[in-house]
Amino acid sequence: MDYAQLRMLLELVVTGLKDLVTHTMLPTLCKELGLPAPAADGSKRERITSSFDAVKDTDLPEVARKLLVRHPPDATTRNRIQDILWSDSACPPIPKRYRREVARRLNSEDLYGDARRFDELLERLWILDADDWMYLLGGTPTGLRTEIQQHVHRNPEDWPAETLFDRLGAYDASDRRFALFLEGLASADVRPDEAAQRHFVACVNKSLCSCGVEMRETGSEGGYPVFSIVSLHLAAKGRPKNLIFASPDKPDLRFRDALDNDIEIVSNADKVLVYDRPIGNDGLRWNDLQQWWSDTEQIADATQAKRSLYSRLKASLPSNSPPQSLLFEAFYEGFRSAVPNLPALLPEVWLHWDPRTVKARGPDALLRFRMDFLLLLPQGVRIVIEVDGKHHYADSADKADVQRYAQMVRADRELKLAGYEVFRFGAAELQVPTDKAEVKVFFEALFKRYGVLTN
Repeated sequence: MDYAQLRMLLELVVTGLKDLVTHTMLPTLCKELGLPAPAADGSKRERITSSFDAVKDTDLPEVARKLLVRHPPDATTRNRIQDILWSDSACPPIPKRYRREVARRLNSEDLYGDARRFDELLERLWILDADDWMYLLGGTPTGLRTEIQQHVHRNPEDWPAETLFDRLGAYDASDRRFALFLEGLASADVRPDEAAQRHFVACVNKSLCSCGVEMRETGSEGGYPVFSIVSLHLAAKGRPKNLIFASPDKPDLRFRDALDNDIEIVSNADKVLVYDRPIGNDGLRWNDLQQWWSDTEQIADATQAKRSLYSRLKASLPSNSPPQSLLFEAFYEGFRSAVPNLPALLPEVWLHWDPRTVKARGPDALLRFRMDFLLLLPQGVRIVIEVDGKHHYADSADKADVQRYAQMVRADRELKLAGYEVFRFGAAELQVPTDKAEVKVFFEALFKRYGVLTN
């Protein structure tokens, strides 16, 4: 992320806000934006400037996000700030060639169902300059906003989708902005009809799939499907439905209602957790998990819910595997205040559940019943983390076991083909507390690779 450019853009906007408040209200404004308390003396410009200058580079993204919500600047500045914030995002690339192919396919399609929501989408993402001076002087308004009203709404035959995309700057926009544009066009706000949504997505995917990307149903809102741009190479095909975790022992489960996919814990309910809420395109964050835990356990106090959930997850780790405990502790201790907005590190996750044993099932048995850790990242990315003790590659006599090792790598292949990314730690890497620093370095690199912000 270009912190220097972000600081320059934010400083111009933040210092300009001094005219919106009095000296008395200036501390409230700074607090609202996540800035330090301003100095007591000096002009308003001097006070707010000194407050902004005290912000660390790593805190600038959060200041920017608050600014865009509470005091949005003009569209040009807004877009420049957004593109810097999105520069580290995990959005898959969509080359210009395929953007043009999408536009060509849409030439003969309806661009929207709700004109007002379509215009709002354009306003949120693009720069629709208008000559307001001409309007105030009694002249005819000009600019892209006016042209869209004329050539897209009143006379839709004037501009095919290719022309609109070109005038908006969609071909050269960042991947994230273009993805948000397509997701917005597929939304129920712009297309308040599910059949129309699915028709649009099918049309767009004919071009997107050629560059390893597709629009996929990732959730629901208000009874309508929600579609998101995902990579065909990284994301698993389906959406998580039942997340069974925090149980080192095989859980005793049954379907209470097979049609609704409702799972019942038959016995020892305190030894297994089942997260049964929808998991959307943002993945599963600690905040989501903590809210679920708070509701399930009826814990009103947020701090108490956080502590009890952490304790419950930690208690599920195998007592004979200190390295797993060290990795778990290193993650949550290392990121501390950033944890609520990060993907939750889930221990002892059940990938397969079969009422029969591997021996009874025979050659059709599913391998790798349980994963040491799982992270559900944005864009449908699923990360498996394994801590390998001697039992992964040696027999009970501590001799190398080629069959056991072969079974492990075969299970890895199957996971990767199913859309999971697998990362392994050797238990020897996680022996002493000082190893926690290396664990944090790994997770920082992992999150950077997939565009997950850690500040």
